[in-house]
Amino acid sequence: MSGQITTPTAAPDPEPAPSPLSDRLTMWARTRGVGERAAVAALIEEGDVLARGDVRDLLIVENEAVVFCDWPRFEAQYRCALVLDEGEDAFLTLVLATAFPRLVPLWKVEVLGNRRLGIVLRALARLGGSTAIAVGTRS
Repeated sequence: MSGQITTPTAAPDPEPAPSPLSDRLTMWARTRGVGERAAVAALIEEGDVLARGDVRDLLIVENEAVVFCDWPRFEAQYRCALVLDEGEDAFLTLVLATAFPRLVPLWKVEVLGNRRLGIVLRALARLGGSTAIAVGTRS
């Protein structure tokens, strides 16, 4: 033995795992308008629709450098390219209206003010058959 002490060589650090799609979409949405931010948040919160590969393939453009929602492509094709149940179709229709509120007069919510917005949101909850969703603040 020559008296030299050998130290094991450290293995190179593994490549960091890519962040989840939801994180990448959220980061992208931060640079977008309020409608797209709200639509991305709704997709992530609901989770089931975005978990479908066919929905992601049609809606999401993703590679190592970029991720974004291609709303126009999705809007033009989703009803004929996807098999959706009634609830999925309704959800995606409203998400698209949120992303592009000028397609329907959804943009009018911008001028409602807090009191009227709360009233409209409660009306939408009732329209959806819900009496359990609390909208607004208590005073």
